Amino acid sequence: MGASVLSTTESNRQDKSKNVDNSLPEVHASVPVFETGSFWKRLMAFIGPGMMVAVGYMDPGNWATDIAGGSSFGYTLLSVILISNVFAILLQHLALKLGIATDRDLAQACRDHYSRPTAIVLWVLSEVAIAACDLAEVIGSAIALNLLFQIPLTVGVCITAVDVLLLLYLQNKGFRWLERLVAGLIFIILGCFAYEVIVASPDWSAVAGGLIPKREIITNPAMLYVAIGILGATVMPHNLYLHSSIVQTRNYTRSEEGRRNAIKFATIDSTVSLFLAFFINAAILVLAAAAFHFSGNQHVADITDAHALLNPVLGATMASTLFAIALLASGQNSTLTGTLAGQIVMEGFLHIRLKPWLRRLITRLIAIVPALIVTILYGEKGTADLLVFSQVILSIQLSFAVVPLVQFTSDRLKMGPFVNPKWIKVISWVVAVLIIGLNGVLLAQIIGF
Repeated sequence: MGASVLSTTESNRQDKSKNVDNSLPEVHASVPVFETGSFWKRLMAFIGPGMMVAVGYMDPGNWATDIAGGSSFGYTLLSVILISNVFAILLQHLALKLGIATDRDLAQACRDHYSRPTAIVLWVLSEVAIAACDLAEVIGSAIALNLLFQIPLTVGVCITAVDVLLLLYLQNKGFRWLERLVAGLIFIILGCFAYEVIVASPDWSAVAGGLIPKREIITNPAMLYVAIGILGATVMPHNLYLHSSIVQTRNYTRSEEGRRNAIKFATIDSTVSLFLAFFINAAILVLAAAAFHFSGNQHVADITDAHALLNPVLGATMASTLFAIALLASGQNSTLTGTLAGQIVMEGFLHIRLKPWLRRLITRLIAIVPALIVTILYGEKGTADLLVFSQVILSIQLSFAVVPLVQFTSDRLKMGPFVNPKWIKVISWVVAVLIIGLNGVLLAQIIGF
């Protein structure tokens, strides 16, 4: 069974940083925290992991699904972004609570709890999800380089392989440096889209109406396909593994009170960061709806087409450039967190530790090879379709991360005093069943039933 709060002595916990079985051992408990002082001083020590998780909610895959949803259906799918974000807040809370309460990330907890064959199957599925996510990041970064510097897509895909050097450099300088870079890139994206939305001048009453769910989202097959793509792009399975690990970088006291405080501050960090991601995702869809759907360009599902049309449609010379800059920042941000997720999943499920550069290279090759093939054979249109399809894959894989997460955090033997209260347990299972049901509907439509 998984490591329990009740089964590990306090002295072992305090010496946890020396344990090679720690999640991300090179940075485990490396960030000091303040256990006395003002609320804000203590909170600031926990700010960072939430931002890194939020990156996965605004990566290039989100752009593809948000642009497709906005240009095709106006503001209707805003409600899907909102609901997905609420799901994300709940699930990321469970993920961080699992990591803090048990000193195990989700992958390690799966390895501890399930049989070896089951754990292997879950590992393969999580690797597929990470590959799909990394594929979106590779294509998004390549498209951004093409838009900004006219670098061919095939060359741009290859260039994205060298960002491993940046990650290794920042990890050597300390985990806080990585968090600062991620936060900086997020605020660049936010600034770019704040400008874009202001220039687009959307109908704010219609935007507010889009936050209310409509029945046609379920009954319209084309809308449902994009909606589930948005769900897959928003609630990302690898983020659950990532969050359960990186919250353990904080050097909080491994006692019941210390863990309780850590869960409280980490939840605030996560919730605020995910609301920031919601505003960015909503801004992308609102921009696509205002600029394209209501101007007669209702079939703009391609990032490149969106970039080309922004300046003439909005009449703002900076619109297209800022769009491409935000896309590049998004792609690079996502590669950093995707790398860590890949390391966590491989080490957690298989207990195999590879050198960071080797793990990164393997992850990049898995994404780069199919991206290169599609780019060479089908060009820009193929990469656009691949972006949306990658997010649907993520949504289908999500169930295999959500079910173990809800199961473990509802288990008193694993969680001790931090076990989910009954109301959270009920809501969590409802969310899990809803995700499984929506994916079942999608698969039935794809197969043709």
